[in-house]
Amino acid sequence: MRVTEQWTEHHPPQVRRLRPQLAVVTWTIIAVCAAVWLGELMLPGFYEQVALSPAIGRHEPWRFLTSAFAHDRYSIMHIAFNMLALWSVGQWMEPALGRARYAALYLLSALGGGVGFVLLANPGSRGWVTGVVGASGAVFGLFGATLPMYKHIGASSRSMWGVLAINAAISFTLPNIAWQAHLGGFLTGLLVGQLMMVAVRETWRGKPNRTWPWLALVGLALILSLLAKYALTSA
Repeated sequence: MRVTEQWTEHHPPQVRRLRPQLAVVTWTIIAVCAAVWLGELMLPGFYEQVALSPAIGRHEPWRFLTSAFAHDRYSIMHIAFNMLALWSVGQWMEPALGRARYAALYLLSALGGGVGFVLLANPGSRGWVTGVVGASGAVFGLFGATLPMYKHIGASSRSMWGVLAINAAISFTLPNIAWQAHLGGFLTGLLVGQLMMVAVRETWRGKPNRTWPWLALVGLALILSLLAKYALTSA
C-alpha cells in the first residue's frame, strides 16, 4: 500500500481515482487459473491440452498463453504460491498502471516466459518434449516491472531485490522448476515496465503516448525470436 501512495503523489488526478478500484484483472486471472486447475483434476487429458513444450509449441502456439493459466495438478502449493504472489503485487500495481496496461504487462510477461523457456531449451534433449505449466513466468514479469516503477517514484527497491534473490535461489536449486521461463518473464516485465514509465514521463512533457506501439513491438520481438529459434532447430 505504501508504494501506491508514493506513486500517486507523483501522478495526475486521474491516476488517484484508480486507487480505490477493485483489482478486477488480478482477481479474474486468479479465477481463471483456479478454474483451469480444477479442469485439470476433473477432465482427463485436459492438462495435456494446455501444457507447453518446445516441440509442441511450434505447431500449437496458443500453448504459450494457456500454459500460463495452468498449474501442477498434483500440487495445490504450486497454484497457491503463484496466486498469492500475483495478488500481493497485483493489488497495487493494477490500480497504478490501469487495467489495460496491467493486463498487457501480464500477458506479455507470460508470453516472454514461454519464449524464454523455448529459447534456452536444447533441441533433442528431454526438456524439448517436457511440458511446463504455471503463472510464475508472468508473476516474475510483474516483479521485473516493479523495479522501473519504484525508480520512477523514488522508492527503494531493496525489498524487491530480496524477493527476487529468494525466488532465484528456489528456481535454481529445487527440481522440476523451469527457471528459463522465470528469467524470460522477468526480463520481459522489466522491459515493459521501463517502456511504460518512459511513456508516462513523455506524456507529462506533452508528447504523444507511445505505450501501445512500444508494447506491440515487444510482442513482435518475442514472436520473431521464437520463430528464429524454431527455424534454426529445423535447419
